Amino acid sequence: MTTVTAEISTSLDGYVAGPNASLENPLGEGGERLHEWAIATKTFREQHGMDGGETGPDDELFAESVARQGAVVMGRKMFSGGAGPWADDPNPNGWWGDEPPFHKPVFVLTHHEREPLVLGDTTFHFVTDGIASAVEQARAAAGEKDVHVAGGAEAIQETIRAGLLEELTIHLTPILLGGGVPLLAGLGAGGFAQIGAVGSPAGVAHLTYRLSS
Repeated sequence: MTTVTAEISTSLDGYVAGPNASLENPLGEGGERLHEWAIATKTFREQHGMDGGETGPDDELFAESVARQGAVVMGRKMFSGGAGPWADDPNPNGWWGDEPPFHKPVFVLTHHEREPLVLGDTTFHFVTDGIASAVEQARAAAGEKDVHVAGGAEAIQETIRAGLLEELTIHLTPILLGGGVPLLAGLGAGGFAQIGAVGSPAGVAHLTYRLSS
C-alpha cells in the first residue's frame, strides 16, 4: 500500500538551509553541512555515478528509503531554484545534468505550465494545480511503492497542511545554522507519533514520525 513520506536533513535549530540562500548557493551559508552524512554513503554515491562510499546505519537507511520510493514530489525551488516563467529560469532543466539520480517519475510543483521533461530514465512532470493533484498523480505513478516528498521545506509544509503526509523522517544533524529556512515553522498545532529512531557514526539522529490528527 502506498504511503506518502517525506525526509529531510535539519540542523539542531530546525533549519533545512542556512541564511542567504541563492541560486549560486541554494543551501545557504553552512547548509551543505546538513548533507555530508548522506553524500558519504555508498548508496548516494552509486545514485550519482560515483564509486566508493561508506556502509553502515546511514547507508542502510538511505538504501531502504530509495527502495521504497515509486515516485517523487518536489517544489520548484528544489528542482531549479527558480520561481517565475520558465523562459526566465537560468536553470530550466534542474540541478542534476543529463542523468538525474531519481530513476522514477518526479512531479514538480509550479505555477507555470510546461511539457514533461525527460532526462535519462527520469521524467519530470510539472504540476500547476497544487499539492493534492501532485500527490494524486504521484500515487498513480508509484504503483505499490511510496510517494516521496523530497522537499524543500515549503513542499513538505504544503503536504502536511493538506493532510496528505503520513510519515516524516528528520535527519537531525549536529550543527547550528542560526537562521535560514525552517522546516516546520507556521504549521500550528498537530501531533507526531515517533515510530523509529536510528543513530549513526556521523552523529546524525534519524527520527521517523507518523503524523496524527
